[in-house]
Amino acid sequence: MDKATLSQAAAEARGLAIDAVHACSSGHLGLPLGAAEIGAVLYGESLRVNPDEPKWLNRDRFVLSAGHGSMFLYGWLHLAGFDLPLDELKRFRQLHSKTPGHPEFGETPGVEATTGPLGQGIGNGVGYALSGKMAATRFNTAEHTILDHHVIVLAGDGCIQEGVAAEAAAFAGHAGLDNLILIYDSNDVTLDAMAAVTQSADTCARFASLGWDVVKIDGHDLDAIAAAIAEAKTNDNGRPKLIECKTEIGRGIPEVAGTAAGHGEGGAKFADAARQGLGLPADQHFYVSDTVRAYFADRKAAQKEAHAAWQATYEGWKAAQPALAAELEAGLAQTVPGYLMDRIQAFAADYADATRNAGGVILNAIAAEMPLFITGSADLYGSTKNYIKGGGDFSRENPMGRNIWFGIREHAMGAICNGIAYDGLFRASGATFTVFADYLRPSIRIAALAHLPVTYIFTHDSVGVGEDGPTHQPVETVSGLRVIPNLDVIRPGDPEEAVGAFAAAMERTNGPTALILTRQKVATQGHLTAQARREGALRGGYVVVAETSPLEMILLASGSELEHAVNAAAQLGSGVRVVSMPCLERFDRQPADYRESVLPASCRRRIAIEAGVSGLWHRYVGLDGRVLGIDRFGISAPCPVVMKELGMTADAIVAAARSI
Repeated sequence: MDKATLSQAAAEARGLAIDAVHACSSGHLGLPLGAAEIGAVLYGESLRVNPDEPKWLNRDRFVLSAGHGSMFLYGWLHLAGFDLPLDELKRFRQLHSKTPGHPEFGETPGVEATTGPLGQGIGNGVGYALSGKMAATRFNTAEHTILDHHVIVLAGDGCIQEGVAAEAAAFAGHAGLDNLILIYDSNDVTLDAMAAVTQSADTCARFASLGWDVVKIDGHDLDAIAAAIAEAKTNDNGRPKLIECKTEIGRGIPEVAGTAAGHGEGGAKFADAARQGLGLPADQHFYVSDTVRAYFADRKAAQKEAHAAWQATYEGWKAAQPALAAELEAGLAQTVPGYLMDRIQAFAADYADATRNAGGVILNAIAAEMPLFITGSADLYGSTKNYIKGGGDFSRENPMGRNIWFGIREHAMGAICNGIAYDGLFRASGATFTVFADYLRPSIRIAALAHLPVTYIFTHDSVGVGEDGPTHQPVETVSGLRVIPNLDVIRPGDPEEAVGAFAAAMERTNGPTALILTRQKVATQGHLTAQARREGALRGGYVVVAETSPLEMILLASGSELEHAVNAAAQLGSGVRVVSMPCLERFDRQPADYRESVLPASCRRRIAIEAGVSGLWHRYVGLDGRVLGIDRFGISAPCPVVMKELGMTADAIVAAARSI
């Protein structure tokens, strides 16, 4: 290790951060300056990456959990030779730049995760590590090792304080993810004040108790950093690694270094003096010396040679293992069998069960066709019914298990599923009760923002939960999920719609899908063929009962209320149409002529019914229509009693229809 050059690189990386933040008068200097030596060792010595192939399958994954310190990442990606020109650093936080305020997955080469909310990146790192463990066990052979990379996460005090980090760390220790290295930038400062105002725990002791190996070092000592990372990489002992690096926040700007003022852009006004103190030329902003350029050019050349050697190994593995190679490459391409729905047997006409139970049947059929589909539950497999039979349980002893026992850690489940999806090989799904979706909502939001194809299986979908009462009856949750951009929320009304819902989730590769399933039994709707109902669910909305005389009224429903709409139509007469609307988002993406064919503008007498808050349905019924919803919290009683008490019945629809 060339310590002199890496020390110089650390000083110049500090200068890049100071200049970028000063230029736009916003941003966070504390971490980029305080952790500069960590970056120098990572990108100049320890990380296995090829900047020309940022998606190299066997690269080390680096996640900046403390995403507000984005100029740390941008500066080192630039120096390492990724496709991030100096002009992009000069456009930090500007419109359409590759250097947004927080790292965004898919926008900047070398950015492995969208990390804005603190702590998410730790959960993402756990997901990456889980995916790596599972993939290495599945695809490596005695003759060829194609996967042996590590996942390295850089986090600060704020990340460590967040509950999702604690959940994810507990899971990682229990699962034995020894390919995970968490570097804790421990600078004793949070945003508002010194960290001592809000924390007093011994972080190393806490992580050790969770099954982690821990070490505390000087975060400005290049030798100590390199040695700690090297030891963490070579010690495959079934324990993830925590390296607590004691650093000085804002180092390089004496006026704010080591204080809460050093967290944000407060030090930017001292830019000129700071640059002078760092030994940078006074007249050259965004300065990088020829010496540092040459060092990283040599480093990049060496990394490219390592990548080429790995590629030769991969080609040998591919020739020797064509079936495994086809499976791996199909996973990376996110290929979904075009015949998927055809392999799911139609349900019997008299099938009457909860859609969660139908979902269990469908999920297992999908798992048989998609070997890289995996599923997990927050200690609720017995209720969410998403267990892959014969798939085995993921554990330190069985990394190939396809069922992940997350424990009562919904938020970590969401962040870990995101990490698996970022890795891009396995199709991840996670399950809990619908009312607990808010526990993982920040992770769902990031999945939608980052276009991750995660599937959420949310059961016990409404006041139909019954006796458990209002704490477990999610009257507002489904609509709350529907307002998240780029999230498809599908609430199927019968088992065949559930088939379409699961198929839609698998086919969607540019965003997440939430499947909303019942605890109570629902009737199978036999008015159309199974295929028609499946395809209708794929389109988000369709005519399930057509009028047989001039159209007078349209009844809209989703989920368990669909059967009530069908029964009401039978009482109201031949001029009534029933439209099933399992997914508002998919329906809204249909061509205008299709939407008009289902909901013709000429028919303004419309009634929508759903066992949840009514607000979002008004855009489909208009000013002349009615919405039968539940704009209050539920009650504890048997399901049929609750439904009748709160107006979720065919009789309530008939009464409403006759009133307009």
